[in-house]
Amino acid sequence: MQFKHTELLFALFLLLIPILIHLFQLRKFKKEAFTNVAFLKDLKLKTRKSSQIKKWLILCARLFFLAFLILAFAQPYYSKNNALNTPQETVIYLDNSFSLQTKGQEGELLKRAIQNLVTEIPENSTFSLVTNNKTYKKTNLSAIKKDLLQTNYCANALDYKAALLKSESLFSTSKNSNKNLIFISDFQQSSPLFDTTKKDYNLQLVQLIPETKNNAYIDSIYVSKQNTNTLELAVKLNGQVANNTTIPVSLYNDNVLVTKSSIETLDSCLLKFTIPTTKTFKGVFKIEDEGLAFDNNFYFSWNKKDFISVLEISSTDDVSFLKRIFTDDEFIFTSKSINALDYSVIKNQNCIVLNELKTIPQSLITSLTQFQKNGGSIVIIPCQDINVEAYNLALKQFNLGSFKTLNKNKKSVTTINYSHPIYANNVFEKQVKNFQYPNVNTYLTCKFNSASNLLNFEDQSPFLVSKNNVFIFTSALNKKNSNFTLQNLVVPTFYNMAIQNLEPQQLYYTVGNTEKITVASKLNNDAVLSLKNKRANFIPIQKQQKNKVIITTETLPKFAGNYNITNKEKTLKTVSYNYNNKESNLNYHNLKAYLNVSTSINSVFNTLKSDLKIHELWKWFVIFALLFLCIEMLLIKFLK
Repeated sequence: MQFKHTELLFALFLLLIPILIHLFQLRKFKKEAFTNVAFLKDLKLKTRKSSQIKKWLILCARLFFLAFLILAFAQPYYSKNNALNTPQETVIYLDNSFSLQTKGQEGELLKRAIQNLVTEIPENSTFSLVTNNKTYKKTNLSAIKKDLLQTNYCANALDYKAALLKSESLFSTSKNSNKNLIFISDFQQSSPLFDTTKKDYNLQLVQLIPETKNNAYIDSIYVSKQNTNTLELAVKLNGQVANNTTIPVSLYNDNVLVTKSSIETLDSCLLKFTIPTTKTFKGVFKIEDEGLAFDNNFYFSWNKKDFISVLEISSTDDVSFLKRIFTDDEFIFTSKSINALDYSVIKNQNCIVLNELKTIPQSLITSLTQFQKNGGSIVIIPCQDINVEAYNLALKQFNLGSFKTLNKNKKSVTTINYSHPIYANNVFEKQVKNFQYPNVNTYLTCKFNSASNLLNFEDQSPFLVSKNNVFIFTSALNKKNSNFTLQNLVVPTFYNMAIQNLEPQQLYYTVGNTEKITVASKLNNDAVLSLKNKRANFIPIQKQQKNKVIITTETLPKFAGNYNITNKEKTLKTVSYNYNNKESNLNYHNLKAYLNVSTSINSVFNTLKSDLKIHELWKWFVIFALLFLCIEMLLIKFLK
């Protein structure tokens, strides 16, 4: 039991006054003369004894009356945590991630949790509230009630450890306060749990449990096959659904239905759709299920390919084998003699091929060095009688090494580096052990510095090497010296070298991740690119290079969808963003090993209220004081 006004307890010393009065017996008996002295003495003794008993009873009643009266003014009470004299701190973490879209017995978990908080939090109490994207520190319900009711789902959910640390930071450093943290979530297994031991506050876990764990979603899409005019997309679905459930899957292009399919099982399910590559495709796959809503749409985009500029610099005006590789449907191929070369066109190319030049002028070396620094690809094919010093000067600028001497021994190309990016993607279905080996009659011995070998001779000496987008053959490729240009290997080799510096088309990006997007565009000094659709419009972080702009997105965009990258009103490229689907798997942690776990917000707040409730006792002390006052009056009046 505690007292609000402990200083009034000193008044209990006043109880000594009636005790002293009764002890000193201020009232004296009078002497009376009677004839029968023995009778009088006996009467006097009995009267004195009766009077003393009555006095002690009245004294006790009076003392109890005064004591209870003084204690009532001191206002006694009791509580579990000494709530009256100890400051109370309450922090609430409310998980508003997409997984809280699932439905419980009373509707969507998040909306029901918000309603319970609005109902249970006292209007004038001070507390702090944390969500995945907002923080309200030391506020009250009336101040944030509107914002709380309008809380939306957040794409970038904090993991549980980060959420706990963020919530803990809102407590004061005082050690004399009662601290309570209410952690409200569905506790998905996609995020690891935290350690609840050795906490200097009371942690209450509230696990919101959905009625069903069924949810189907599109896990990913990728290009399974591609040709000149069409693209085959493989769509992978995942999740869990009830038996005998058919899930329709629809493909839209800019809100126009293209095709529709359906599935009856999610086990190893892979759907395939074909789209054209000759035009920009703003696609979205839509599914219909009774689970989560945020993962029912999956956005992707395909941009019409820009033509790739390839410049061949040769010693003659003859049409080379490159014309057959770099066709007009994908490339802008130009062939120039070294004597007729306009150096100003170099900066506008994507790839430059030095085809069997006898020497490389210093002016060309300077231009190629700058071209390579800006991300361009360079392919060097030496001739048989090269100027070694001029070539080595160029190789030195690229930090590659040097050529030595011409070797006239015939050799075959027998080894392919399948792990190199030139050959790693969609070139070979499997590694070929025996194939028709290309051969050369002469080749240049060389010494290269930290270069990657793409093709090797039978003695493992290099035939084709690369470093920093510079590719070097060690042999001339004319028909008199080699049959390499007559082999199937020549097409993917030169094709992939030409597009090596280009950003590959990415079907989609993820909201909340750091993503880099390359846009082929040359902007004015004051121009900036924007990302926009009907729902959002913002200017991302961007860096302009020679003929391209590199865009970086981090916290924006916040919403999934197809976005246009625009320069003023001109659309340069379409990109797509999807939410992270880690919360689509409805698997939850088992919290049986944790203390203070509940499935109801109401029960947690009832427990906290009972712990903080102050039980006042002063009314009972007033009643007892009046009771003993009545007893004193009855003793005086009726006790003879």
